[in-house]
Amino acid sequence: MTRVTAFRGARIFDGETTHVDKALVVRGGVVTAITDTSRMPAVDAVIELDGLIAPGFVDLQVNGGGGVMLNDRQDIDAVRTICAAHARFGTTALLPTLITDTPKVTRAAVDAAEAAAREQVTGFLGLHLEGPHLSLARKGAHDPALIRPMTDGDEAFLISARRNLPALLTTVAPESVSPERIARLKAAGIVVSLGHSDAGYKTAAEAAAAGASMVTHLFNAMSQIANREPGLVGAAIDLGGLSAGLIADGIHVDPANIRTALKAKSLPGRIFLVTDAMATIGTGMTAFTLNGRTIRREDGRLTLEDGTLAGADLDMISAVRFMHETIGLPVEEALRMASLYPARAMGLDAHHGQLGRGTRADFVQLDDGLGIKSVWIAGEQMHQN
Repeated sequence: MTRVTAFRGARIFDGETTHVDKALVVRGGVVTAITDTSRMPAVDAVIELDGLIAPGFVDLQVNGGGGVMLNDRQDIDAVRTICAAHARFGTTALLPTLITDTPKVTRAAVDAAEAAAREQVTGFLGLHLEGPHLSLARKGAHDPALIRPMTDGDEAFLISARRNLPALLTTVAPESVSPERIARLKAAGIVVSLGHSDAGYKTAAEAAAAGASMVTHLFNAMSQIANREPGLVGAAIDLGGLSAGLIADGIHVDPANIRTALKAKSLPGRIFLVTDAMATIGTGMTAFTLNGRTIRREDGRLTLEDGTLAGADLDMISAVRFMHETIGLPVEEALRMASLYPARAMGLDAHHGQLGRGTRADFVQLDDGLGIKSVWIAGEQMHQN
């Protein structure tokens, strides 16, 4: 018999509005109702919580965690480790992300993701392939020796991979991938994001018209806004069909630029939070390697030896707090940026990023200071502070 549980006592933010004196009713890992506590249906258990219940966070760019990088280990245990490391910080669904690597490593990452999908690894949402079809001019920490234009074989590989994955996101530079290829990738169900690109506004707009719907880590590793050339940053903000990930750690993007972008962003696309997290999350490690190069951790920064930023030492609840405390967003909007907006950008918001009838019972319990008290995935407690 399927167990029915009611969670009550806490305020409930469903992704749109906040409910008081309500109960969240869960059956078989799925939300069946948010109802008055006085009119709850018959349940098997009542769990009393305080503070705020909010949808679990959805992170579309997670390179590693728990001491593991997907680039170093492409197996199902690596995926499990990464997902578990981020669950402690409220992320209940994520895309393990492979940074530009060799074709062999890329194939192994897809195999690992397919295995994770078959085994229904807790927290696994799909796969993000960031590269290798990027711009050398905006390579960031990606190995320039591995960056290359997309070929017919690459396109066929991505389309084939999508068939066995619940979701596939790929970051490409539009100067390396034609609009015709982007259209075919989208038609196959792949979400195409523009990033690590020196493209001008016109080129970015053509890619968006062909089916690209996202921009990877807004402001970072891309052409900036100039007086007569808006660049990819300008396209991301001006084109309503593009959503954009943002690394909100106070290091990657100046707070003034974040506030400006939020005010100017054309809808329906939204700016959402990503961590771009590396192996350090949930560990005390001070250094690790990527493609044979050492990345050092110091004062909240991850950098190559030449000072280039290499991913982020960031978890999602910290990004939420930054958006509320430093940027000044209402708590509800900061939470949407970590849950509803990324889920919607991937077309997965029917089940993720919000709480309502038919959605997964993935949620976080927060205290008044936006600290994690507990984390629940499919109605089961994964973590408690």
